[in-house]
Amino acid sequence: MPIAFPNSLHARDVEYLLHPVTNARRHEETGPIVIDRGEGIYVYDDEGKGYIEAMAGLWSVAVGFGETRIADAARRQMARLPYYHSFSHKSNEPAILLAERLVRMTPERLTRVFFTNSGSEANDTVVKMLWYVNNARGKPEKKVILSRQNAYHGITITSGSLTGLPTNHRDFDLPNIPVRHLTCPHFWRYGQPGETEEAFTDRLVAELESVIAEVGPENIAALIGEPLMGAGGVLPPPAGYWPRVQEVLRRNDILLVADEVINGFGRIGTTFACEYYGIDADVLVLSKQLTSSYAPLAAIVFSDEIYQGIADNSAKIGTFAHGFTASGHPVSCAVALENLDVIAEKRLIETAAEKGEVLQGVLARFRDHPLVGEVRGLGLIAAVELVANKETKAKFDPVGRVGAYLFNRGHEHGVIIRAIGDQIAFCPPLIITENEIAEMVARFGRALDDTAAWVASGGLAA
Repeated sequence: MPIAFPNSLHARDVEYLLHPVTNARRHEETGPIVIDRGEGIYVYDDEGKGYIEAMAGLWSVAVGFGETRIADAARRQMARLPYYHSFSHKSNEPAILLAERLVRMTPERLTRVFFTNSGSEANDTVVKMLWYVNNARGKPEKKVILSRQNAYHGITITSGSLTGLPTNHRDFDLPNIPVRHLTCPHFWRYGQPGETEEAFTDRLVAELESVIAEVGPENIAALIGEPLMGAGGVLPPPAGYWPRVQEVLRRNDILLVADEVINGFGRIGTTFACEYYGIDADVLVLSKQLTSSYAPLAAIVFSDEIYQGIADNSAKIGTFAHGFTASGHPVSCAVALENLDVIAEKRLIETAAEKGEVLQGVLARFRDHPLVGEVRGLGLIAAVELVANKETKAKFDPVGRVGAYLFNRGHEHGVIIRAIGDQIAFCPPLIITENEIAEMVARFGRALDDTAAWVASGGLAA
């Protein structure tokens, strides 16, 4: 039986809900923080305590909480057409308008859109699309997907296999599709002693070429990558990485899938991270800030070459037999259209670059803190990595306990951050102001000092 909680809502949560990415037994002891409402960069629990949402929910609430324009757009669409599917030659106006808008926003080569409900479903769908096309091309052996260690591409069986985080694989029997995970492109952590950043890139490219030669380019369908890795710890790529990788892929007839589920719509200060890093992707995967997570939606934007292969094969066998009940959901698409209007009218993409410089500069002050090994990021996404030894970069043992303590102290100080092991991530709403950035980081700083005192007092060994 669950432990009795004074708040009946908390008790009912513990009794009935299984939470994602949560220690279920630990949750039985602690119960939830029940978030009741949101306004701007703040959320408030059911006891009235306010928190700066330094993670924009889950990397996603670009326009902040409580944007009435989006709620009104959803209400209007609910009243007109609350749902319809897009199977068997059916469509709806919001889905058509959003597809057109995304094609106009994205690079010129990307001309077609397929809607899903989440980034996980989108990346799962991408794999199926590529397998479908390669079968139609008479290349049924071309099925292997290249990914990277520490990558996050979702949590379904297929997208979870693409993900390169051991926790997401353990006891789920993943990976279970043909996937090869390459070295994580994080120079600070994985660069060798005396190795320059450029030499690190050379080594990663050499590894890519070696794996392609080993597996055979005729067996590899695509490489999938986040331009800047998010849930693996906010990891910008090393200098020259993406142009070099892209050249190797093109030379070997291997497609490039850019997962911009976190990066897209202004997070790093450009509309898409592909622009910043010079990536010419064959497939672009979008979600999260597409609707600011006010409604579930993801989009796959892909090249005409891929579309023609799908279309020809669907004509040959009678159908493209893939889709979801809510693909192109009219309310979600209406929400996305209004959300993109808000982002454009408030110039959130343009100002993200300016405010990102402020965030990166303020966080950089923690580089001298005794627990901090690295501060990194770009635009309005950043991470502070905690280490046991600043000189050797040695991790705490066990990994994650110090990060979890800091995460909980953040709640006490009114800021919701994310602990990825001992890497503390920041990804605030794009509407955040410079003064709010200062307050967010100040609250984090107090939590960090509490954590340093706990470590110094032997808390980790207790």
